[in-house]
Amino acid sequence: MKISSLSPGGGAAAGTAMFLVGTLTAVSATIADYPVFGGQAVRYTVAAAILLVVARLRGGPARRPTAREWALLAALAGTGLVAFNVCIVAATRDTSPATIGTVIATVPIVLALVGPLLEGRRPAPAVVASACVVAAGAALANGFGGGSLRGLLLSLGALAGEVCFSLLAVPLLPTLGPVRVSAYSAAIAAPMLLAVGLVTDGTAVLRAPTTAEFAGLAYLSVIVTVIAFLLWYGALGRLGADRAGLFAGTIPVSAVVTTVVLGLGRPGPADLAGAALVAAGVVLGLRRRVVPCEAAPIGIARGSA
Repeated sequence: MKISSLSPGGGAAAGTAMFLVGTLTAVSATIADYPVFGGQAVRYTVAAAILLVVARLRGGPARRPTAREWALLAALAGTGLVAFNVCIVAATRDTSPATIGTVIATVPIVLALVGPLLEGRRPAPAVVASACVVAAGAALANGFGGGSLRGLLLSLGALAGEVCFSLLAVPLLPTLGPVRVSAYSAAIAAPMLLAVGLVTDGTAVLRAPTTAEFAGLAYLSVIVTVIAFLLWYGALGRLGADRAGLFAGTIPVSAVVTTVVLGLGRPGPADLAGAALVAAGVVLGLRRRVVPCEAAPIGIARGSA
């Protein structure tokens, strides 16, 4: 047995990534009138182009993914990016945003339980307990809301997509690295989302954005996709899915902070209490932990981009 300590870079990267993702809710208000799936297709197309340029500039081994890796990338894109977005959009028609957020807030618990099993080790009770605290805080910050059974099931679908976004990347990161995993998954997701948009919106799936919409799409492409993806996948390699997953609870807290910064509202007692619980859970879960010697840490291959 050996003791592994928290990587400061990993914690900072995971926290920053989830904070940026949390700003999506407020920023999305600027593109509320733009076709949803067309906008997402544009977002991932732009992000993939930027990431592929970054991969080329960084150099290093440019090994093509194997057939198995392409299958994992397609599954990651189809579940973590496409299905997640489809479920979120569909769920909002049957249930409240608070209910959706509360269901997705359980991501830390799922990752704390499933992540270690995929790495060949047992879940750490302390991390699982911390994940429950984080999830409770995130749910409190969201509010519990209400809605139909269909809305709840779609919210669970979104939860599954969010979990797959992390877990399916774990076996890809050591060989492909965060840049290429992010680039390839975004590139695969873009045409999928465009196809969904064509089915739902027809020829209106794409149009020229207004100035505000252009700024919103640019922010989502560069900040919420390129930067947040790179930070998150880098953190997964350093922390493992279970401890990195704790930071997913900061998403609703970030959404509240962004709303305040943009002058769209003020935090209430539940928001503040939820933020305190999330912070406490993250601190508790990131304490030093015992790891079996035979369990190889998930690392990013040297020289990979």
